Order: sequence, then structure tokens, then C-alpha cells
Amino acid sequence: MASESFSVGSKTFMGHVIPIGPVNLVFAMGEKGLVGCGAVDVLALDKFHLPAAKVRPVSTPSVSTINELLSGEIVAVNQAGTALGITIGMSGKDALLRLA
Repeated sequence: MASESFSVGSKTFMGHVIPIGPVNLVFAMGEKGLVGCGAVDVLALDKFHLPAAKVRPVSTPSVSTINELLSGEIVAVNQAGTALGITIGMSGKDALLRLA
């Protein structure tokens, strides 16, 4: 497992990359919630009132790095994430900024 702190604008986030067989589980945490790869179940997290959004990569078959997560496109968002202004189609970076 690799964890790293990174900045987007003036905000700092924590990113995690966990190898799981041939793929990685990738997600980044803000103070209010998380943005993750396709393996993240945003609807399950909504049951805990945790804002969450799922990213689809734009140029690779799957998200395997934090940079791909940030440049990816939001394809699913739970109700708690929608309440913070996260919408389908926005970038992972923009969604994460709403979770700062």
C-alpha cells in the first residue's frame, strides 16, 4: 500500500493506492469524503453519510494512480456527495475540491 499527501490548489489531501492482484484500489480523501476508482461502492458509503464519488479514467483502461484519479471523470456520486455539489461528468480533481 502506498499513501501520499498531495495538494490541489491550496488544499491538501491524502491519496492511497492499494495493489489488489492485477489492479489497484485508488482513492483520495478530503475532510468531508472521498473520490475513488471504480472499485469504490459510493452507494454503500452513503449509508454512513460519507460523501463519495466514483471516477472513470479518460485515457487508460482503469485508474491506477492518483494522477489518473484526479484527471478522470465522475461517473457515480452518492446523495451525500451530490449535496456538496459533486456532479456526474466533472473531473476527479473538481470533485475532490468539494470534499476539502
